[in-house]
Amino acid sequence: MPRSYIVRTFGCQMNDHDSERIAGLLEADGLVSAESESDADVIVLNTCCIRENADNKLYGNLGHLKTWKAKRDGRQVVVSGCLAQKDQDSIARRAGHVDVVMGTHNVHRAAELLREASTSDEPITEILEEAVIDDHAMFPSALPARRVTSYNAWVTIQIGCDNSCAFCIVPSVRGVEISRPYSDIIDDVAQLAGQGVTEVTLLGQNVNSYGRDIQLAARQGGDESARLRPLFADLLRDVSVVDGIQRVRFTSPHPKDMRTETFAAMAESPEVCEHLHYPLQSGSDRVLALMHRGYTGARYLERLAEARRTVSDLAISTDIIVGFPGETEDDFERTLEVAAEAEYDYAYTFIFSPRAGTEAAEMQDVFVEPAVAADRFQRLRSVVEPAALRKHEARVGRVEEVLIEGPSKKDPTVISGRTRQNKLVHFNPPRPLRTGCYATVRITRAAPHFLVGEFVDFISEPAHKLRIPVAAL
Repeated sequence: MPRSYIVRTFGCQMNDHDSERIAGLLEADGLVSAESESDADVIVLNTCCIRENADNKLYGNLGHLKTWKAKRDGRQVVVSGCLAQKDQDSIARRAGHVDVVMGTHNVHRAAELLREASTSDEPITEILEEAVIDDHAMFPSALPARRVTSYNAWVTIQIGCDNSCAFCIVPSVRGVEISRPYSDIIDDVAQLAGQGVTEVTLLGQNVNSYGRDIQLAARQGGDESARLRPLFADLLRDVSVVDGIQRVRFTSPHPKDMRTETFAAMAESPEVCEHLHYPLQSGSDRVLALMHRGYTGARYLERLAEARRTVSDLAISTDIIVGFPGETEDDFERTLEVAAEAEYDYAYTFIFSPRAGTEAAEMQDVFVEPAVAADRFQRLRSVVEPAALRKHEARVGRVEEVLIEGPSKKDPTVISGRTRQNKLVHFNPPRPLRTGCYATVRITRAAPHFLVGEFVDFISEPAHKLRIPVAAL
């Protein structure tokens, strides 16, 4: 019997994509996916270090896996990802039963390290300080993958981050920005389309800065045409026209780098979905400066208004942190004002948690009291959640194109799909619908975080491909 594995993923979409590649590499090496933890021979914990409780979550899981490992000879535990990159040797010291600790820059080595560990008496820790200058090493999209779904896929266009946000550990664990070669991205998307993928999400820590490092390197090499080299807006257009691709998404952009040409590319490319994740973090100019975000509340709102003018029916989501060190009541009130004016379709709200190794973690003398931060968190939700409900209520009566994701997690008798605006819709079709197909659904009810509808019709192509006017829907 072949050995089997499970990969558990914590954190962001980049980690989701890395986990797909780790699974693909293990399967290429002869392992098979396990049905359950009790059946598995290998468990991989692909970790995140963004939130304060990430360490507790990891070591809680590792404590449980010590017992799991002791029940069968030959079992192995792997810790990968951002927390492994940050904590490095301390994981093996604190949990001696871990076989492999690997970081964010050596996903391509997963199967090799697991094999090496099987003949080693000591845990293997391999943490590279920077990305290997090799496409297969740097960009997980160049590696084999075991995707959870057959109809959509992540496509890495960039790794690392050159920003210096005071609260964020990502630059420390993901390294500097490196853009993937343009033609490789297009080839990757074409290959995915050939496998039946109809929706791709372009992935990076700061996607809208894609290509700046390529331009800089070209200029430094004396290439006078460097300024003409393609940037993110060009990439959106070219990915959109790949045969078979019906929806294009991207995450995550940075407001300071958002450009008019990106909005234009979204508007002019029917395949690019009408959804923009636009992280605010704070509405206070003072706090934004402390965070090193590179924009003001007014500038943020100006770009947001431009996006909505340019891209019709655009849905906006955001991230907001409350309780950043030094945040005053006046600062928080400004956040409430900006959030109210922005009228988000949905907002991911967080209470600040310090991460060791970041500038904000050293600002203990101005930490906001937990009770104050918790109160502000609730007050912020009282602004963003009614706005989200109003946005959803405005869609009642409309017919939406949805991509079928399968049975609802809470009620398997209900089918769930996602609109172009990334809104979740629950409905009961009169006949089974294949996961990954497209249908039209009339919205009948709205909730803050989802929509409810009734099935209208099955469509073999998305409505925008068929050129059905919105009014007709």
